[in-house]
Amino acid sequence: MHIQFREFNPFDVWIWLKFTTVPSGREKQYVEEVFNSWFYLGKLGAFNAENLQVQETGLDISYMVYDSQGYDKSLLALMHNMGEFEYEGQWARCWFDLGTSDAIALDILINALTQLSEEYVTIEDLYIGGENEDWPVEDSDGRSYSIYDN
Repeated sequence: MHIQFREFNPFDVWIWLKFTTVPSGREKQYVEEVFNSWFYLGKLGAFNAENLQVQETGLDISYMVYDSQGYDKSLLALMHNMGEFEYEGQWARCWFDLGTSDAIALDILINALTQLSEEYVTIEDLYIGGENEDWPVEDSDGRSYSIYDN
């Protein structure tokens, strides 16, 4: 899977996927589950790089003392919004407002999509940010939709 970052605004970012073939219904479901799970974790503040106590401890975490107030001592790192997934041929895209979540969120997404591509649905390209000339974002209702609208 080729990964490319384009113009990036964390409060208004499109994430694009290009598949080797037109994705089936099941393949779309796999992809959307990854993104929905990632977003829910972000909405709950999981991608807070100021509170990575276990990671920063190293390999030996036996009997580690965890500061349960560590989260409260850090700045909030919350994702704000996610649009609906859209598909056109071999392409898929989704809009996000990543809010104040830290960049570790993108690393985690890339890791998950890399493994998804290895095992379930082949993703040729992952573009983070920018837009495709042949599929303008102005044609989308993706930004106006929130998974919390209902």
